[in-house]
Amino acid sequence: MSIPGELPLYKVGLMLAHESRLYIKNSPHKASIVIFAKTYIMKKPSAYPRSFSHIGLTVPDIQKAVDFYTGIMGWYVIMEPSTVEEESETAIGKMCIDVFGEGWESFQIAHLATSDGIGIELFSFKESLGKKEAPDFQPFNTGLFHFCVQDPDIEGLVEKIKAAGGKQRMPIREYYPDEKPFRMCYVEDPFGIVFEVYSHSYELTYSSGAYTG
Repeated sequence: MSIPGELPLYKVGLMLAHESRLYIKNSPHKASIVIFAKTYIMKKPSAYPRSFSHIGLTVPDIQKAVDFYTGIMGWYVIMEPSTVEEESETAIGKMCIDVFGEGWESFQIAHLATSDGIGIELFSFKESLGKKEAPDFQPFNTGLFHFCVQDPDIEGLVEKIKAAGGKQRMPIREYYPDEKPFRMCYVEDPFGIVFEVYSHSYELTYSSGAYTG
């Protein structure tokens, strides 16, 4: 849209408002735009809504984990696997001693990213430092419960996870049977890490009347 330079500001505002209404009306993302407007404009939150940066996962084999998460989940590598040594001369060495304490000697690390820019930080420590099997699923304990990925072809992704050595922990369930197409399922990766899969976005799934399919 071009705006003539001689127009008064109030007319420019009217033109922009009109264009915005047309965009929202014709946008395939109309539901998400409306949700955003209701949440962040109409409600005026008192705190800035922080974005998610990354998730850190400990795995028994760094290369096998990279292969799974790139090959099955489609995430891309932003830093190939490398080794971090325990030392206090570099910035990264000091950071890791602050986080892990002393005595870990070295570990392997790799960095991946999802399609929406969320980082996946993979760690693999020496055999003597911890269990190489994921802990039992304990959703009742305080702490991190799970993370969730999104794929409109939830059935296809679950089958790929199983074919790659992972597990399906439950049937694929519908949140609103015969009303809305929102589906979910809990799975495990080949290393026993439990996570969830959604067919639709978090906003659509939990916003009343946002999407009827």
